[in-house]
Amino acid sequence: MESLKFTSLIPCKSSVNLIPTTKFVNHEVIGQVGFVPLWKRRSRRPALRLRAQVSGGSGGAQDGASAVEDQREEKGVLLGAETDSSGSVIGFNLIPPNVPDSPPEDATSDRVDEIEDIDGKEKSKAKVTRNIVFVTAEAAPYSKTGGLGDVCGSLPIVLAARGHRVMVVSPRYQNGTAAADQKFSGALDLDTHIKIYCFGGDQEVAFFHEYRDGVDWVFVDHPSFHRPGNPYGDSFGAFGDNQFRFTLLCHAACEAPLVLPLGGYTFGEKCLFMVNDWHAGLVPLLLAAKYRPYGVYKDARSVVVIHNLAHQGVEPAVTFKNLGIPPEWYGALEWVFPTWARTHALDTGEAVNILKGAIVTSDRILTVSEGYSWEITTVEGGYGLNELLSSRKSILTGITNGVDVVEWDPSSDVHIASHYSADDLSGKVQCKLALQKELGLPIRPDCPLIGFIGRLDYQKGIDLIQLGMPQLMEDDVQFVMLGSGDPLCEDWMRAAEATYKDKFRGWVGFNVPVSHRITAGCDILLMPSRFEPCGLNQLYAMRYGTVPVVHSPEDLEWTFSPLTKESMLAALRLACRTFTEYKPSWEGLMKRGMERDFTWESAAVKYEQVFEWAFIDPPYIG
Repeated sequence: MESLKFTSLIPCKSSVNLIPTTKFVNHEVIGQVGFVPLWKRRSRRPALRLRAQVSGGSGGAQDGASAVEDQREEKGVLLGAETDSSGSVIGFNLIPPNVPDSPPEDATSDRVDEIEDIDGKEKSKAKVTRNIVFVTAEAAPYSKTGGLGDVCGSLPIVLAARGHRVMVVSPRYQNGTAAADQKFSGALDLDTHIKIYCFGGDQEVAFFHEYRDGVDWVFVDHPSFHRPGNPYGDSFGAFGDNQFRFTLLCHAACEAPLVLPLGGYTFGEKCLFMVNDWHAGLVPLLLAAKYRPYGVYKDARSVVVIHNLAHQGVEPAVTFKNLGIPPEWYGALEWVFPTWARTHALDTGEAVNILKGAIVTSDRILTVSEGYSWEITTVEGGYGLNELLSSRKSILTGITNGVDVVEWDPSSDVHIASHYSADDLSGKVQCKLALQKELGLPIRPDCPLIGFIGRLDYQKGIDLIQLGMPQLMEDDVQFVMLGSGDPLCEDWMRAAEATYKDKFRGWVGFNVPVSHRITAGCDILLMPSRFEPCGLNQLYAMRYGTVPVVHSPEDLEWTFSPLTKESMLAALRLACRTFTEYKPSWEGLMKRGMERDFTWESAAVKYEQVFEWAFIDPPYIG
């Protein structure tokens, strides 16, 4: 499990400096940004890209200070001289006057009008609009490994269309392949560099930016994001410096609203940070520990969104000093493994848990479905955080993810054999026949066709499918699986296909067009997951008139419990019998699923309610 894996990290060479400063020289930020109150209210003059340039000249400390004082109104706000050990002035801490942190009165409405004009459709607007900053390890289409990328690639666009000003901050991954790197080709270098003090020294990051679909997509650039593999690891496993990489992301995300003049003005301090999973989990701590004590972000709020509680960002306790957090905040991150989970008798089990820190310090907590918000408060689903989450239940909310209704639409899907809708289901049978033909299965429209799409691992209940398959294959059914993961499970799929030649097909790997055809062509989608934060596949299935049979607390047509082979087989057999013998009832199940509202627009309204709740109470200050 990723959250329990101790990995080697970049060694810390010195203790964390609690009072770093910033200076503007040669039009870029070259000092570390830190714990002193560097940002004041800026003027509303038109924003310029160039920052104030300061040079001490050769006239000594007093002359340099005097020169800048004389130019205070023209150049910026003077916060004090920076001196070396001998007392000589080596630079000045300035706030340039040319980057206001609030828009002109009509600036926000201009952006909204532009959004409306993109597709010419009238869109509903939020009652209260906000500056929203998503912080995430992935955002489709730039980067994606699962549901996190889908959410952070879709929800920001919908919120922007509703009138909010939205920024998404994510790493600029470059893995050396043309196809992957091309996704970032529209992002331009903002020529803004900042230095972050963490991991024993200054770490310089840059920002790239693309304005698309009403959203400011901001990408943090650093060499640690440039390597083969996916955002988290490669064929050898998780990257050993992931804590370092995502610490940089969090610090940079906190700076971005203050220093990036996007669209002519910065987002400013009154932001709502959407903190997605442990990779962004330091953001609430940084707001509380690094900024608010100095009057910065005093009106900001943070909402942590838990997509998968199984991954928490747990590392050895000694790594706390690398995070750029004041030492008195260690308790927020402190984590102690139970005795049985320790590696040896002398192991104290002490660690830091970044997601735990986010849960402690955030203003609201969200999960990606209503059922998952309950599940994570149980011993079985809480992964050690269930008691903490139960204690914060008053601010815990579950909102079911939306789906991309353009990509996943059976009436226009380019990947399927025939189009259909809830009003005309005839094309559904044609999709089934085409899938059976493609897979080499006997073409039998009246034989229940069961599908599975997902990772081949323990979480997804693959072991139950393996245990139940011999009995299920005794029935008059067909079964198709699409997925990759555990090599032993992949080998089992190949063996099962050879054993049940006319009934079973296994597709090792993942293929987007094939996943669409399986979703459209199957009658039943099986999801025996031990836990499923949202389960987008079951939402896709319902939209395509395919009935999900799942182990889930969600409000779905067909669920089973407990999570055993026997209960799974009983649910499948009842579903198959209904399909075969009670056609009118089955058609009703299909239509009810297709008519449910799983759009992001519906989810966005619920998110806005959480935003309102977050701003009712004062922010977390420790």
